[in-house]
Amino acid sequence: MDNGKYFFYYLFISWLVVFIGSWIMYVQYSTYTELCRGHDCRKIICDKYKTGVIDGSACSSLCAKESLYFGKCLSTKPNNQMYLGIWGNLQGVIKCQMEEATQLDFGTDPEPRKEIVLFDKPTRGTTVQKFKEMVYGLFKAKLGEQGNLSDLVNLILSFADGNKDGRVSLPEAKSAWALLQLEEFLLMVILQDKEHTPKLMGFCGDLYVMERVEYTSLYGITLPWIVELFIPSGFRRSMDQWFTPSWPRKAKIAIGLLEFVEDIFHGPYGNFLMCDTSAKNLGYNDKYDLKMMDMRKIVPEMNLKEIIKDRQCNSDLDCVYGTDCRTLCDQSKMRCTTEVIQPNLAKVCQLLKDYLLRGAPSDIQEELEKQLYLCIALKVTASQMEMEHSLLLNNLKTLLWKKISHTNDS
Repeated sequence: MDNGKYFFYYLFISWLVVFIGSWIMYVQYSTYTELCRGHDCRKIICDKYKTGVIDGSACSSLCAKESLYFGKCLSTKPNNQMYLGIWGNLQGVIKCQMEEATQLDFGTDPEPRKEIVLFDKPTRGTTVQKFKEMVYGLFKAKLGEQGNLSDLVNLILSFADGNKDGRVSLPEAKSAWALLQLEEFLLMVILQDKEHTPKLMGFCGDLYVMERVEYTSLYGITLPWIVELFIPSGFRRSMDQWFTPSWPRKAKIAIGLLEFVEDIFHGPYGNFLMCDTSAKNLGYNDKYDLKMMDMRKIVPEMNLKEIIKDRQCNSDLDCVYGTDCRTLCDQSKMRCTTEVIQPNLAKVCQLLKDYLLRGAPSDIQEELEKQLYLCIALKVTASQMEMEHSLLLNNLKTLLWKKISHTNDS
C-alpha cells in the first residue's frame, strides 16, 4: 500500500513538472514570436527596396547578396526590433522600427507602423536643394536656431549617399528622411566622432546597423527574461553588484559615462536630455570603455519642451517623459511647465552611487560619497547651475582618474 502511495505521489510530481515545464516553454515561445519579428521587418524593408522605393548602404547586402543577416534576437519590445547582425566578417547590431516614430509620446506605445505612409517623403520630383531645405527645417524644429545647422545637413546628405556615387537618389533620400524621425539615429550621426557612441555601419530604409558592444549592461550580467520573472527585485540588485567588474574598471566605465554627459550638455547642436538612465542602456567593450547601448530616450531639450508645454496635468506625476525627465505641474493652469527639474549629471550620479561606492578604495570613499551626493542634489534651477555642473563633473572625473591612472585598467 505504501509503495502504491509513493508511486502515485511521484506520478503526480512528474506530471506537475511536465505541466509547468510545458507552460514555461509555451509562454517563452509565445513571447519570443511576439518580441522577435525580424522576418516581418526584413520582408517590409526588402519589399520596399526591390520595388525601388528605398535604398541605402546595407540594402544590397540585406536583400540581394544576403551577406547581412539577422542573428540572435535582442528585442525587449515588439515595436523596436533588435538583433545581433552578421555582415560578412563583421558583427553588429541591427535595429528595425516596427512603427511610425514621428514624434515624442508620453507614456503610450506607438501605433503599429502604417504601410500607407511609410517612406512617403520626399516625393518624386523633389530636388536635392528642396530636400536639404526639408532636412534643415526638421533640424530647426528639433534643435532650435543653431548657426551650424547647414553643416549638419551636409553631414546627413553625405551619410545618405549610401553607394558613395556623389549624389543622393530619391530612394536614398526616403531612407534618410525615415531615419531622421528617430531620435537615436539623429544623435548617433551628431556624435559619430565621439568615443562613447557606437559607430553606424549602414542603413536600409529605417533599418540601421551599428557597432556591436561586447557587454550590454552596466553591471556586466544579462539574464533570460524567463529567469528574470522569478528573481525578486532586491535579490536582482544584489546579483548586479556581485557581477560588476573590479573597482578600477568600474571607475573607468564611470568616467566614460561622465564624458558622455559632457558630449550632450550644450554641445554644438544644443542640449540633449537623458530621459532613461537605466543600467540596461549602458554597455562597455573589452577595454572597459563605456558605449551607449540605447539612445532612444535621449532627446533634444527644445523638442521636449515643445511637446510638453501644453500637456494637461493634475499632478507632477503627469509631467514625466521616459522614466527620468520630469517637470512640474502648474496647478493654476493645469499645464506642465517646460523646465526639466534634474540635469543629466544628477541622474547619472544617482545611477553611479551604489556602483562606485561598493568596493571603493578607503582613502577616497568619503570624498567620493560627498561628491556624488552633491551631484545628485544638483538642480536645473540653481542660480549658477552651469558652473556647478562643470565643477562637479570635473571633480568626479579627476578623483576617479587619479586613483586608476597608474593601474593596468586605465
